[in-house]
Amino acid sequence: MTYEQVLDWMFAQLPMYQRQGQTAFKKDLTNIIAFCNELGNPQQKFKTIHVGGTNGKGSTSHMIASILQEAGYKVGLYTSPHLKSFTERIRINGEEISREAVVEFIEKNKAFLEKQRLSFFEMTVGMAFEEFASQKVDIAVIEVGLGGRLDSTNIITPEVSVITNIGLDHTQFLGETLPEIAFEKAGIIKKNVPVVIGERQKETEEVFVMKANECNAPIVFASDTKQHYKTDLLGDYQQNNVTTAVTTIHQLKEFTISEENITNGLLHVVSNTNLKGRWQVLQEHPKVICDTAHNKEGLLYTLKQLEKEKYKQLHIVLGVVSDKNLNEVLPLFPKKASYYFCKPNIPRGLFVDKLKEQADVFSLKGKVFDSVNQAFEKAKNNASEEDVIYVGGSTFVVAEVL
Repeated sequence: MTYEQVLDWMFAQLPMYQRQGQTAFKKDLTNIIAFCNELGNPQQKFKTIHVGGTNGKGSTSHMIASILQEAGYKVGLYTSPHLKSFTERIRINGEEISREAVVEFIEKNKAFLEKQRLSFFEMTVGMAFEEFASQKVDIAVIEVGLGGRLDSTNIITPEVSVITNIGLDHTQFLGETLPEIAFEKAGIIKKNVPVVIGERQKETEEVFVMKANECNAPIVFASDTKQHYKTDLLGDYQQNNVTTAVTTIHQLKEFTISEENITNGLLHVVSNTNLKGRWQVLQEHPKVICDTAHNKEGLLYTLKQLEKEKYKQLHIVLGVVSDKNLNEVLPLFPKKASYYFCKPNIPRGLFVDKLKEQADVFSLKGKVFDSVNQAFEKAKNNASEEDVIYVGGSTFVVAEVL
């Protein structure tokens, strides 16, 4: 099989949550446990840090990995979803897994994967564990896909568990209230393993403290101490992630990491780990900014940042997925902007006419386009050199522009 054939086959097996939505959500860990047994439990052959939460888990994972790389360790990094290429999900010291390794892994395990009916995400998690074990990483930073308790990554026993924060996202799976969602995220807390909670929130604090006590897990709230470090990841909102990442590094007992490693790691996240799509400035004059923030909490930070930009006119290329709560999200967007509404090119994308109809309710004025790229091109044509173009609303809108 070619690499393209392998990817087509993986996408076709069982729906991929990011593209399809609810039909792809799995309710237990049976499959991933069976698969890792089949592989010889590679996840037990290297140390890990497990990172969950509603917002910031991707950036925090990249920061932690970058600091560990600066300290001279061989670091695996597993994140999702990918922006441009599937191989972005599995990296070692910033290098993506090779296409050959992807093909070889699927060909070798295809019979088992078909028989067991594994989902796209489950097979990708197994692939990451196998790659990290075979490449003998010193430690891997593993980002939770969705939730925590029932996420396929939740079969590791990490050195530290990290939960960045809790917001109302994926409520159809994780619960309608912050404490319900916190319960699902708290599922990654393990017996005697320290846990770092990024932000102390009064609605969720008790859930985490109770779970930590039950597991005899030392618990630290990162936001109780401010960490003053600079990072190359733009956006004021990254300061919360910096604090969480540094607090996590301080919990690692068996690793030697200097103050200089922390400083340099945070200053070189992009070059060390190749992170994309977080307040990424694609060009100046007109300034084009894209950001993957897609829920209320994430957008609150990002749009606050956008308010600080100087421009003559603001152009916003906006598309969302169909399970987004638009009544929560759309009021956050500025009314004094020209909107270019579009649908990300995935089955789960919200039809553009529906988005426009909802946007009208909140006085967001603009035109409808057949594709993300058509919307983006029109925004660029309309913008003068003193304008700003913001691209966002969904990871998949950003992916198409990149």
